[in-house]
Amino acid sequence: MSANKTVAVFGAYGHTGRFLVAELLGRGFVPLLVGRAAGRLQELAARHPGLAYRVASADDPASLDRALAGAAAVVNSAGPFASTAGPVIEAALRNRVPYVDVAAEIEANVDTFTHFADRAKAAGVAVVPAMAFFGGLGDLLVTTAMGDWTAADEAHVAYGLSSWHPTAGTLVSGAVSRERRDGQRVRYTGGRLEYYVAEQALPTLDWDFPAPMGTRSVLGEFTMADVVTVPSHLAIPEVRTYMTTDAARDLAAPDSPAPAAVDELGRSAQLFTVDVVVRSGDTRRRVVARGRDIYAVSAPLAVEAVHRILAGQTRTTGVASAGEIFDAPDFLRALSAHLAIELHDESSVPQFA
Repeated sequence: MSANKTVAVFGAYGHTGRFLVAELLGRGFVPLLVGRAAGRLQELAARHPGLAYRVASADDPASLDRALAGAAAVVNSAGPFASTAGPVIEAALRNRVPYVDVAAEIEANVDTFTHFADRAKAAGVAVVPAMAFFGGLGDLLVTTAMGDWTAADEAHVAYGLSSWHPTAGTLVSGAVSRERRDGQRVRYTGGRLEYYVAEQALPTLDWDFPAPMGTRSVLGEFTMADVVTVPSHLAIPEVRTYMTTDAARDLAAPDSPAPAAVDELGRSAQLFTVDVVVRSGDTRRRVVARGRDIYAVSAPLAVEAVHRILAGQTRTTGVASAGEIFDAPDFLRALSAHLAIELHDESSVPQFA
């Protein structure tokens, strides 16, 4: 483990950023508060006496270099990641510090793999995108379900959210992604990302979540960052993601409230079940994760990633998803305080998957 415990958090005063700061402190790291709004950084630093802050913005490379000076790693929680990921990764490579982000934007994650794979590998710097609820968790679960398989025919990731009250950052990032797609939808099929125009609404179907959630209506082709992370290292030509229709309606509602804290940790009342099914021929494997608050759980996911990178507990370097760079089952076990993981036998797997 590196003796340097300082971890820069870009976007530290944001909703997820505050969870990251608290998680880093709880794990014995020293968060370095970074962002473009000096006043908000000062307010956050005042709540955490002894923590330093540095003002930096994605469009000012020199400010990012100053912000990362002396840091052992950087976690980027400032969306939209279409604007921030590239510049912060550039700064991480210049300063030879590992980079982790919590991006859920499909296109931003594609950009990271496309533009930085060779350079990060050559520099020997770990760059782990989508190390969060969307993208990272699904990839860890699919990788765990794969077990000793080297390939599979399909992977399905069904998100059972009791509700989805989005943060301002989620709404902005979603708007950026929609603008980049120019009205098109996206899915991963035939071994590639496919952009297409569809006039019909997203298809709905019933998904048999394990008890106690049970059968729920979900939207098919509700495509999330797992379609980038999973195929980046696993030979699965069809990766499909689903979202409970109630949560999707919450997200789309113009008057949907922001997440409201209901406990001393600042978590909301939102509960989630992530149901993963992989199929190879006639054999299916299923892994399920349960927890609370998709934004709050992104913090232990990202901080565990930082811990393992700095401790040398990695399987590769350069740009890599969670399931490729880490021992996926062991990683999930380390998060037992935040996630309940269940492995199911084939008899419990939905047969339509």
